[in-house]
Amino acid sequence: MKKKYVIGIDFGTLSGRATVVDTESGDEVGGAVYEYPHGVMDKTLPCGRELPDKFALEHPADYLEVLKNVIPMALSDAGVSADEVAALGIDFTACTLLPVFEDGTPLCFAEKYKSEPHAYVKLWKHHASQPDADRITEIAKERGESFLRRYGGKISSEWAFPKILQILREAPEVYDDTYRFMEAADWVSLMLTGVETHSATFAGCKAMWDAEEGYPSADFFGALDERMRNIIGTKVSDKISPIATAAGYINERGSELCGLPVGTALSVPLPDAHVALPALGIVSPGEMMVILGTSSCQMIHSAEVSEIPGICGYVRDGIVPGYYTYEAGQSCVGDTFDRFVKNFVPKSYFEEAEREGINIHALLRRKAKDEGVGKSGLLCLDWFNGNRSILVDDDLSGMLLGVTLNTTPEQIYRCLIEGAAFGCRRIIDNFTEHGVAIDSICACGGIARKDEMMMQIYADVTGREIKIAGTLQAPALASAIYAAIAAGIFKTVEEGSARIAKPCYKIYTPSWENHKLYDRIYAEYKRLYDYFGRGENNVMKVLSSMK
Repeated sequence: MKKKYVIGIDFGTLSGRATVVDTESGDEVGGAVYEYPHGVMDKTLPCGRELPDKFALEHPADYLEVLKNVIPMALSDAGVSADEVAALGIDFTACTLLPVFEDGTPLCFAEKYKSEPHAYVKLWKHHASQPDADRITEIAKERGESFLRRYGGKISSEWAFPKILQILREAPEVYDDTYRFMEAADWVSLMLTGVETHSATFAGCKAMWDAEEGYPSADFFGALDERMRNIIGTKVSDKISPIATAAGYINERGSELCGLPVGTALSVPLPDAHVALPALGIVSPGEMMVILGTSSCQMIHSAEVSEIPGICGYVRDGIVPGYYTYEAGQSCVGDTFDRFVKNFVPKSYFEEAEREGINIHALLRRKAKDEGVGKSGLLCLDWFNGNRSILVDDDLSGMLLGVTLNTTPEQIYRCLIEGAAFGCRRIIDNFTEHGVAIDSICACGGIARKDEMMMQIYADVTGREIKIAGTLQAPALASAIYAAIAAGIFKTVEEGSARIAKPCYKIYTPSWENHKLYDRIYAEYKRLYDYFGRGENNVMKVLSSMK
């Protein structure tokens, strides 16, 4: 029997999402979502231990639960049997780091470490390692390390080595007992195949590795802490696996976990934002992808290397062989709206939404839609979870300016959306100012499909057409493309993208009248951005230190 189906799983911040793809037609024929039982642990561990400020952890058992549940659910939805599946592909939020024993067991599974926060998964938005990121940047600058240029001149607390350095500093026993620090994607791959891999794209984007230069030297790590001198090849794998290849094949344990047959190919995992590009048909330079979820990433290919301050980095051959793929981003977008609704919207609004049979976000959008540009007198800095790009500083915090006794919840809600759009425009401008051309923009993610007002604001703020992806599950769909390549169904990323991509659902065209008004507000946004973000006024850091 010819196997023509592949599955992609996107391990996001709150859930795992799977899609089943027919490689002949290119259609998504079924899908499913499974919420993580533990969710994001930023207040307490399962044992009840309280977590310090800026911790964001997850439980690796949740990822195994996704495998057990979401694949059978997706296959059932598609009406496809497991025997018809040729390959599986996975992507993950990044950097999502966990310490494991030599047999691959996470340290947090051991009784000894169930109440130790540093034994759990550090999610991408774990920002408690900002001092360690600052130290890595400082030492790299003092030594003139070349790798720093690849990451916009600063190392982010969201990446691998700041998190590892924090563990060494605060929980040395965890560090000593760790056989390997792994990206969660590589760990899931190990659980399914029994083969340890280290994805080149994760290593390049989040762990200071380069195809030509490799990792930083032992002397650099020794300068950070002598106990880290020989970390590469020991606690961090130096065996790097290229993209668009098979990480391995599902073994008996993996088959028991996910229900797919032994011998099913598994592609080398990829970061969730990076992997999405081919699902939108973006396999060459010129088009930027903006993925909107709990956070936001801006991704673009380039044929040449440009040194761009404040970006998350770039990886050669990281998504499409032959190109450099650049990443920038905002640390919270959907999270901002979620926290605002949960904490600052009065009960009467929820009651009104219930009477009208709509959710609270729909009610706020409807009320905010008629506010008009600038009518609220509000402006915000969208740093409610720190600034990922271009300031690369998670000690920064959000700001809402212009509030009066007459300010309404819907006005604040609209201002939060506008702040996210201004942050996106600042990133776009940073790319173009440093030589990376952006000819068009395609947005994906649930917000892009659901929130028409927000997408129109993005078009008006940026002064650019915003295309909306034709799939709700771009990362999972793209993971299915790489699965098909691993299975030999497609030979190249371009071929897989041409067959399966869903590039455009609709287009938002900017209102030039609104754009002119937003230009005036954006000029003030940039002034605040530099004033509070570049050291002229460090009040945010002072307040953060007092916490």
